[in-house]
Amino acid sequence: MAPNGFHEQALPLLAPKGAEDEAFHTPLPAKLPSYISDHRKRLRDRFMAGGPAALPDYELLELLLFRAIPRQDVKPLAHLLLNTFGDFNHVISASPQRLAMVKGVGDAVIQELKIVEAAAGRLMRGRVLNRPVLTSWSALLDYCQTVMAHRETEQFRILFLDRKNTLIADEAQAEGTIDHVPVYPREVVKRALELNASAVILVHNHPSGDPTPSQADISMTLQVQDATNALGIVLHDHLIIGKSQQLSFKAQGYL
Repeated sequence: MAPNGFHEQALPLLAPKGAEDEAFHTPLPAKLPSYISDHRKRLRDRFMAGGPAALPDYELLELLLFRAIPRQDVKPLAHLLLNTFGDFNHVISASPQRLAMVKGVGDAVIQELKIVEAAAGRLMRGRVLNRPVLTSWSALLDYCQTVMAHRETEQFRILFLDRKNTLIADEAQAEGTIDHVPVYPREVVKRALELNASAVILVHNHPSGDPTPSQADISMTLQVQDATNALGIVLHDHLIIGKSQQLSFKAQGYL
């Protein structure tokens, strides 16, 4: 029996008649109570008619939970997740370990949320990959914000560009703690040479939400710039991603 009365069941492609979830101690009803099925239908209809803007965060989250918990009222869990993490973005991007600490959340819920997170990242990445970065800068910032802003630990990414400043690769190079991530300038240069990149953009996030660079950030960036300059590779920028804003080293005069 799952905590707080939330029962979770992976949605099978073909379930045998009379099958019940192993987590249940009593057989599940063969049919949803009308108040739940009617509510779900109304939410789906409103979403299809008006799009995501027609639903508040908790109802959009309910739509995601329907598949993971197909036979229960998921509204209380949707509210609990939002109260725990703050908003829809933080729920979707929360780590599996933190999600699992919420009563009523199991593997199926975590899987659904992580699929949505992955899909959002893929969509945003598709808007910038193999396109000239310097003419689609806004899309690039949106992508970095989507995949990095709500991380609970620091991540260091490198965007590799060709001679036409087209993004040819985007790679996470290192994972760190809540306030530090190790970066090795020679590894940055080595990977740029392997990809035959002509320029790079460094990106990392600040889980604190404040994108102001530390002295260590500035020092590391200048070391990378020295290494890239020595081999004719351009360091276009270093972006720090905060919760709701970004900082550009180039715009701020650090580069």
